[in-house]
Amino acid sequence: MKNWLTRSLAGLAAAFLAAAPAFAEPGDFQRWLQSFRAEASAAGISDAVLDQALTGLTVNPRVYELNDNQPEFSRGIWDYLDSALSTTRIENGRAKYNENRSLLTLIENAYGVDAEIVAAIWGLESSYGAIMGDYDAIQALATLAFEGRRTGYGRSQLIGALKIIQHGYAARDELKGSWAGAMGHTQFIPTTYLSYAVDHDGDGRRDIWNDLGDVFASTANYLSVSGYRANELWGLEVILPQDFDYALADNNIKKAAVEWAAGGVEAARGPSILERVDPNMRGRLILPAGARGPGFLVFENFDAILKYNRSTAYALAVSLLSEEIAGRSGEVVQTWPRDDRPLSLEERKALQQALKDRGFDPGPVDGIIGAGTKRALRAWQKQAGLPADGYASAAMLAALTS
Repeated sequence: MKNWLTRSLAGLAAAFLAAAPAFAEPGDFQRWLQSFRAEASAAGISDAVLDQALTGLTVNPRVYELNDNQPEFSRGIWDYLDSALSTTRIENGRAKYNENRSLLTLIENAYGVDAEIVAAIWGLESSYGAIMGDYDAIQALATLAFEGRRTGYGRSQLIGALKIIQHGYAARDELKGSWAGAMGHTQFIPTTYLSYAVDHDGDGRRDIWNDLGDVFASTANYLSVSGYRANELWGLEVILPQDFDYALADNNIKKAAVEWAAGGVEAARGPSILERVDPNMRGRLILPAGARGPGFLVFENFDAILKYNRSTAYALAVSLLSEEIAGRSGEVVQTWPRDDRPLSLEERKALQQALKDRGFDPGPVDGIIGAGTKRALRAWQKQAGLPADGYASAAMLAALTS
C-alpha cells in the first residue's frame, strides 16, 4: 500500500508540473511574440495589423486562473443551474423575448432554430447583452497561446482575431470579451465568428457587438449548421427503473425512444415519452450528477447546443432556461445530491492518476473529466460492484485512493 501511494503521489506531482503554466519571464513572452509573428504572417496577416495588435502586449495571469476554474466544470451542476435559472434571469429573459419577439420569430423561420433557444443562449452568455466582458481579446488569446494546456486553441483563435481586424470586420479596440477571447452578445470565439457570423441587416458588417439582428441570426446560423431543428424536443427529464444498468447512460449509446420506454424509462412529468416524441427518435441518457441525481433523455438538438459549448451543464442550462422563457416549466423534478461537492483541479488529476495506477487508463492526467476518464471510471466501478455511472465524485476519489 505504501509503495502504491508513493507511486500515485509521484505521478500526480509530475502530471501537475507538466500541465501547470510556467509563468515565464516577460522576455520569454516577447521572444514568443516574435516567433508567433512569423506564424501569423504565413497565415496572411499583414505587418501593419501585427504591429497594431501586438505592440506592447503583455501576459494576463488572471486568464490562467480562470482557465482552470471554469464554472461549467468546477461547480456542482446544481449550483450552476441555480445561477443560470435564477428568478432574475428568467424574468429578464421573458421580457427580452417579448421585446424582440418579431425579430426572433423572423430569425427562427429563416434558420429553423427555436427562438427561445437563441434567447436562452443570449441570456447565459451575456445576461441579454448586459455583461459581454471587458478583457482585451488579443491579450487574452496571446496569453493562452503562449503557454499552458490550451496553446493550440490560443494560437488558432489569436490568428482568427487578427483576421477579423485585417478584413475590417471590427476595429482593434472593439475586440473585447471574455477571458477566453469570446466576444459579443452571444460570445463567439474568433474562428466561429469568421465561419458563422451573419450580416442580417445587409449593412456590410457582421456586428455581434451592437446589432441584435446580426446577433440572433449569427447564433441561429451556428446552431442550424450544428444540426439543430426547430420544433423538435431537446430532451426531457426522466425517471429510471430501480434495476437500471447505469452503464447504459453513456454518450456512445443511443436508442430509439420506444426502446428506452420499453426498458422502464419514464418521463418525470407530464405526458409519457412516447406521447411527446416520435417513437423512432434516437436519444441518449445523461446523468449529470451520477446515479444519485436526475436523469435526462436528450436528442440531437441537445447535441447541437453542446457544439456551442462542450459542457453538459451549459447545454442543460440553455435547454431548461429556454423552457422558462417560452412559458413552460424548466424546473427539475428530482433532487440533486447537494451534499456532494465538485472536485478541485488537483483532485480531478488525483482521480485520473489513481485510475491509471489501478490499470484503468483515463488518458492524460489533466484534470479534464472527458470520455476517456468516464470510460475508465465506469470500468473500475463495474469491477468494484458500484453503479457504473462514470461520475467523478469525492466519494469515488476516496474509494479509489483508499
